[in-house]
Amino acid sequence: MSHRNARLTVHGRLLIVQRARSGWKQAHIAAAMGVSRRCVKRWLDRYRAEGEAGLHDRSSRPHRVANRTPDTKAAAVIAIRKKERIGRDEVAARTGVPARTVSRIIARSGWPPLADLDPMTGERIRASKTTAVRYERERPGELVHMDVKKLGRIPDGGGWRARGRDSTQTEKNKRAGAGYDYVHSVVDDHSRLAYSEVLPDEKGPTCAAFFERAIGYFAAHGIRRIERLITDNAWAYRYSLRDLCATHDIRQKFIKPHCPWQNGKVERFNRTLQTEWAYRQPFTSNDDRTAALDPWLEHYNTGRRHSALGGKPPISRLQPTS
Repeated sequence: MSHRNARLTVHGRLLIVQRARSGWKQAHIAAAMGVSRRCVKRWLDRYRAEGEAGLHDRSSRPHRVANRTPDTKAAAVIAIRKKERIGRDEVAARTGVPARTVSRIIARSGWPPLADLDPMTGERIRASKTTAVRYERERPGELVHMDVKKLGRIPDGGGWRARGRDSTQTEKNKRAGAGYDYVHSVVDDHSRLAYSEVLPDEKGPTCAAFFERAIGYFAAHGIRRIERLITDNAWAYRYSLRDLCATHDIRQKFIKPHCPWQNGKVERFNRTLQTEWAYRQPFTSNDDRTAALDPWLEHYNTGRRHSALGGKPPISRLQPTS
């Protein structure tokens, strides 16, 4: 379809042909149509070569692109995206294809953005509520986010992910539930440095002891001063952390009730925690899954590419500690 400022439509090009057949000179046709002589010649040449079909609009895309990504690499990009559902920076690092090219390949394939996919199943879903105003604190430690993720414990021998649903259905009514693990996490707003532990509950003393260890972890990685802590309104946070925050001169902030996106950075970290650690592979015991947390957390902080950090890991935004 011609653009809105085009002087010639298909009918105008056909008029050029008709006037040329009537004996008009190309210069006179150009003056009458308000176009250049070169334009007139181009349409006449195309008519001679292709007939009336040559006067129709067609893509200006070149017939051959010298630096086009080979089909094999494009297929590898789509395959790894579908299988692992990782961001473009990580796909680029694994395939050797530039990150922007990865985005174009994914868009051309019709594969939806990660935000539209269920993190567990990979099925397309409606995107969840997003924060209207995105922000990022200017320096490490200016604000940290804290939350707890509740995960079902894995029975010895593995759960349904390892053994299949059919094998576990017969045992479902014969044994009590395995219970739950509580994954406590703190994420720095500026650098996205994260610290997590698997603990048996989410009671006040447990949360306070965890946050004190998190303060030490952050200090060992260059964040020696935490200015603000934001959490939800759980009793354990609102009352049990009060004395600890006062001791370290940390100001407590709380999200509005029923607005978890205000604590979005740690909520998003919880989702990554699930997809890349807890449910990435079938574990045969709860101890195996717990033992895999520390290595994954080290990878997250020092090696995993973060799209919000320009494809760099959180440690890149911190000063060296030695």
